[in-house]
Amino acid sequence: QVQLVESGGGLVQPGGSMNLSCAASGFTFNSLAIRWYRQSPGNEREWVGGINPQGSLTPYSDSVRGRFFIFRDNAKNTCSLQMNNLQPEDTAMYYCHVLIEDTDYWGQGTQVTVSS
Repeated sequence: QVQLVESGGGLVQPGGSMNLSCAASGFTFNSLAIRWYRQSPGNEREWVGGINPQGSLTPYSDSVRGRFFIFRDNAKNTCSLQMNNLQPEDTAMYYCHVLIEDTDYWGQGTQVTVSS
């Protein structure tokens, strides 16, 4: 079955960096776009960015553009989210997502906390 497993979250100081990883299985990874979302308490889930199957297109939300970067390794079925210059407002649970035949699949999420 489709599985997405995020890892790499934790506590980081403002201005720091963190790399999240999403390990995928159960589908043809190199044929589908992968997206990252985040959700903080009391807020709706927010789209962060995505990457097309070839890795050549990576749109980002205005709030993270220029600080966050998404990569994928189709040989390893993994997608990563490199986050730089993290700020307290980036604190959230981060999820990777794939849409397969009109069905949304989500990982369990990984918590990122930005605090001094």
